[in-house]
Amino acid sequence: MIAAGFAIELLGYVASGLVVLGLTMRSLVRLRTISLVGSITFLAYGVLIGSVPIMITNVCIAAINIWFLRREFLVKPADRDDLGVSRIRADSPFLLDFIEYHHDDITGFQPEFQMPTGDDVLALLLTRESLPAGLVVGHRHGRILSIDLDYVLREHRDSRLGAWLYGPGRTVFREAGFTELRAVAVTAAHDKYLRRVGFDPPDDKTGEFALVL
Repeated sequence: MIAAGFAIELLGYVASGLVVLGLTMRSLVRLRTISLVGSITFLAYGVLIGSVPIMITNVCIAAINIWFLRREFLVKPADRDDLGVSRIRADSPFLLDFIEYHHDDITGFQPEFQMPTGDDVLALLLTRESLPAGLVVGHRHGRILSIDLDYVLREHRDSRLGAWLYGPGRTVFREAGFTELRAVAVTAAHDKYLRRVGFDPPDDKTGEFALVL
């Protein structure tokens, strides 16, 4: 009996720890995933101690998390109505402030990035639910866009924003007159990302990934 009581109490502490851990996550997907696991653990704890309020509360929390995670994992990028992209002036004060504020995070992913200048620069603001979620900056070579920056805020990196942009959202590039995108990966994480969102493996001579539009 004492051992069983200790195990039940320990389960409650584990559930509490998961809830606290979830609140520390910057990624919305990870937050909801950990929250889901925590609510299921709390539900089991509520069943074991016979607490109906705990059971009802955590069934509701689990259902809410499942509802939101369903959109992240089961809804196809083409069917996502919460993701968007808009062209923005390359010299926009908002754009420059955005880059400066997130500079350390950007250079951790693409350490060689420097904001390009000139009339051939294309800047795209990525949005989720109409709020800024990331940024793509590149410069034109005829009908080819060389991507200098492909950045998504930490809280949205698990939301398949890149898969949406280079899939259903690629029309924004076509409308700007491009037929091909190119990018160079300078970190292992960037290399993995480009492969995941559909770019062809890098050319042996140039080291550039390519995506034909």
